[in-house]
Amino acid sequence: MTEMVAGMGDVSRETSERLQAFQALVRKWNSAINLVSRSSLDQIWERHIVDSAQIFVLSDQKSGLWADLGSGGGFPGLIVAILAAERAPDLRVALVESDQRKAAFLATAVRALGLQAAVHAARIESLPALDADILSARALAPLTDLLAHAERHLAPPGTALFPKGANHAAELRQALESWRFSYQTHASATDPDAVIYSIRGLSRA
Repeated sequence: MTEMVAGMGDVSRETSERLQAFQALVRKWNSAINLVSRSSLDQIWERHIVDSAQIFVLSDQKSGLWADLGSGGGFPGLIVAILAAERAPDLRVALVESDQRKAAFLATAVRALGLQAAVHAARIESLPALDADILSARALAPLTDLLAHAERHLAPPGTALFPKGANHAAELRQALESWRFSYQTHASATDPDAVIYSIRGLSRA
């Protein structure tokens, strides 16, 4: 049986229940750890869950490894893991988070929701190369810095999916001064000023 979920179309009842349970977990932990800003907590579905889901939708990767850098409160990494459980069950998900308290939250959520995801409580720079097929990072760092992480952790034929806000054009221009890559620009479904960059073929200029 499927249900229509706002911003995601038809999903199974199990996926819908996992998304609702995850939302409740974030609300429960947020006062202690500040997983999302208090100002956005009341709009958690649109601002964080649907915003993360659209990143998963842009990828047609059905197997291999999806690595999410700086996962924080689980956006987009845990949303990817929830959707992948139904739509791409052979896709493995790795969540990288150096903040020990946030990593503990991620591990708790993975267990509570019955997800196949690994939590790496380590700094991105010190973690052995992940050789990921898909790499994502949301609200983590400027694009130039994200590309340095991608150089380390993204497999050569892989794709990086990086959502960016209103300053995205300037970040892209700056990144192209140091890097060479092919990219596609996707309009954000949740923010008219934001985009998601899909990046492949990364090399230093």
